[in-house]
Amino acid sequence: MAQTWLIVGLGNPGPRYELTRHNVGQLVVDELAARRGEAFRAHKANARVAETWLRPGGAKLVLAKPNTFMNVSGGPVAGLTRFYGIAPEHVVVVHDELDIPFDTIKLKAGGGHGGHNGVRDVAKALDSTAFARVRVGIGRPNGRQDPADWVLDPFGPAERKNLPILVGDAADAVELLVEEGLVTAQQKHHAPRV
Repeated sequence: MAQTWLIVGLGNPGPRYELTRHNVGQLVVDELAARRGEAFRAHKANARVAETWLRPGGAKLVLAKPNTFMNVSGGPVAGLTRFYGIAPEHVVVVHDELDIPFDTIKLKAGGGHGGHNGVRDVAKALDSTAFARVRVGIGRPNGRQDPADWVLDPFGPAERKNLPILVGDAADAVELLVEEGLVTAQQKHHAPRV
């Protein structure tokens, strides 16, 4: 039987936050659903979910977007792992990352939360840090803008031009991670772009 993976896009609910930097994780999960012609539906774990397959005969994917704000994402994620019987090792959290330049993707499994409150809450709710993370770089603000305001701003015009490529690359990284493992995905996506 094919393994089931929970792919969670972190973000904030509602149209006000839809295209903000903090919601790039949800944009990636939207892309994964769109590639498969799937729509999200309400789930009792306080999330929107689309169930699909990586490819015919491949792993089952549960794509999820918590209905909660970013910093309290753990409850819905834990609820979905219980509902589907998914171990933390088969959870992939896709999120924005201030400490990585825009247009860059990094993957890791385990370790600390790096100051990301959404990741911190997921780790606390799962009582584990064994889940994988696809960290989508949004960079830090120039000048003195507070990073807390920066993440809640929409992407700038130059970023918006490259955003579809970044989101597509992050979706590719998720698929490769599930299909071939973390190391293979890291080797491909951590290499400098040519």
